[in-house]
Amino acid sequence: MKPKQLFRFATAASIAAVLAGCVSSAGIVPVAEPLAPAAVGLGLDAKAGAADTAAPAADWWRAFGDPKLDALIERALASHPDLAAAQTRVARAEALLAGATAAGKPQVGGQLDATRQRFSATSIYPPPLGGSTRTLGTAQLNGSWEPDFFGRNRAAIEAAIGAQRAAQADLQAARAMLAGTVAGTYAQLARLFEQRRVAERALTQRDEMLALIRQRVRGGLDTNVELRQGEGALPETRQQIEALDEQITLARHALAALTVQPPDALDALTASLTELRTVALPSTLPADLLARRADVTAARWRIEAATHDMANAKAQFYPNVNLTAFVGLASIGLDQLVKSGSEQWGVGPAIRLPIFDAGRLRANLRVKAADLDAAVDSYNGALLTAVREVADQLSSLRSIARQQTEQADAQASAEAAFDLATQRYKAGLSTYLTVLNAEAGVLTQRRQAADLKARALDAQFALIRALGGGYAGDPALAANQSR
Repeated sequence: MKPKQLFRFATAASIAAVLAGCVSSAGIVPVAEPLAPAAVGLGLDAKAGAADTAAPAADWWRAFGDPKLDALIERALASHPDLAAAQTRVARAEALLAGATAAGKPQVGGQLDATRQRFSATSIYPPPLGGSTRTLGTAQLNGSWEPDFFGRNRAAIEAAIGAQRAAQADLQAARAMLAGTVAGTYAQLARLFEQRRVAERALTQRDEMLALIRQRVRGGLDTNVELRQGEGALPETRQQIEALDEQITLARHALAALTVQPPDALDALTASLTELRTVALPSTLPADLLARRADVTAARWRIEAATHDMANAKAQFYPNVNLTAFVGLASIGLDQLVKSGSEQWGVGPAIRLPIFDAGRLRANLRVKAADLDAAVDSYNGALLTAVREVADQLSSLRSIARQQTEQADAQASAEAAFDLATQRYKAGLSTYLTVLNAEAGVLTQRRQAADLKARALDAQFALIRALGGGYAGDPALAANQSR
């Protein structure tokens, strides 16, 4: 074998040996798997046509017909800090996407240097340059471009897109949560006002009863025992009203905070359960639930981002090719910089390949695989939570409706018993204790009626939020999943 051929063979063998010894990504894979909708029961009990159930409107709260509720929610959505923070995260994700997109495009930079330097007289520089002090000048343009042969930049861009989409979905999820919280707090305020009306009605009844007792005491039909019982019922009821006023104040403070106002800004706000209409809601889990939930969509986009992050980490194991070029002027002495002959240029590729990195790339890939597993687990958790929340609220609404039917019958009976007991007491046929027992039953039923109606409204608000709270879904995700 000739010397030149031997050299070529040795070079090729050395390159092959180096490549064979390069770091490898083999054996590092994610293990978590996204849950299928059928696995959590989604759609299994849906009736025909359930997939076409109308999703809540973006301004779903208007369907309840209370202008005060509308104003509170719209103010909260316009100014709450949580939404501002979510919007900031969206802007950050958009900036990161812009940076990832720019990284794969050609880059051009300028350079202008002027350096005063003494050249060694005993080094490689001959006289008169050696031993002299000169000024070095450089003015040039530098360019570089990294062709994406192995998909590294493309994976980084796709990961940034996933993160941006997740941030946008998080913003919509925060909006749905905030609107639902305001609506739920308003419903509780309405419940407290209804409870206060019940207490005021009881106070009026007890005041009227006390007047009757005094008449009977003066007529010798009752004793001071009944008088003291009647008198004691009034401060007890006033204490209940004061306690309700305290809770009303706290609920107003909560609404003021949610709408970014001073605590006393809503001191005049009132609410009524009768002013809030009920709305038609689905009786089964809608088959397109996942598309309606912003939090589930955000979790799915994080899987997309983590998947591409891992692809980017794998691409780090492959060669990196960078094309560079420069053109400009360079001289010793600034007076020579723009003269003929000072021109310089260059162009050429640079190839870099990881051969031994002490496990750094494999460790990074394991981190990305763990991140992908965590994203899948978070998605599975969000999916389970979404299905459970809808199922819970549907079950609660059905149960509350049945409870309201039974409670209405119980209240009618209690009201009739109280009327009868009062009439018998006035006629001297029963004791005041009988009236008190009958009245306690009536008050209990009136309070329960208010509580059940408030619970029904709160469950409706919660179900609307569980159904997405007006989120329209992300077409980009649907298109991405169909590929």
